[in-house]
Amino acid sequence: MVRGLLLGGAVAALFASALPAQAESPFEDPPPDKIVIKVATVNGSGCPQGTAAVAVSPDNTAFTVTYSDYLAQVGGGAPSTAFRKNCQLNLIVHVPGGFTYAIASVDYRGFASLQRGASGTEKASYYFQGSPDTASRTHAFNGPYEDNWQTTDETDWAQLVWAPCGVERNFNINTELRVNRGSSPASTTSFMTMDSTDGDISTIYHLAWKECPTG
Repeated sequence: MVRGLLLGGAVAALFASALPAQAESPFEDPPPDKIVIKVATVNGSGCPQGTAAVAVSPDNTAFTVTYSDYLAQVGGGAPSTAFRKNCQLNLIVHVPGGFTYAIASVDYRGFASLQRGASGTEKASYYFQGSPDTASRTHAFNGPYEDNWQTTDETDWAQLVWAPCGVERNFNINTELRVNRGSSPASTTSFMTMDSTDGDISTIYHLAWKECPTG
């Protein structure tokens, strides 16, 4: 697995070009001023120091988190603690005054090798610092499975969790990969990665925008 992978501008532009362009799209036009997304902290067994990076798309409607060492596995001599890996991202998002944002959808990609009888899950939770509202999604995979995987978390416009207007709150994203051996032989290995076979990791967060109420 490629370590220290960083996302180039060309890749970010490719991700941005895949965003919906129709007028009825829930992805409203972003603010005209610059939006800055920085990583405050990265913690977790799935993202050791130096193995995660964040890049913002040129049109400020999406950002991408890249991983290079996110692997959960069981069996075949794997450590007993390796069946579950997670990564907690704490992001600082500088938004121009008068606007707020929400995470409208997320695309995750990776690779899974699950023996017959084994299973795996990908889970993600999203919340703003100090907010009681948490959105979570879980996707399950069952062996036998030997292929790339992709999941999408989508939220209806009416149920989006918006950043509070007028204050800056860090945004938290907690992802998790979990692999269960189930009835598969203990001598065999099953694993899931948050990446793809060529090491080009793709976790894309699409933003929705709206103006804050005046007065």
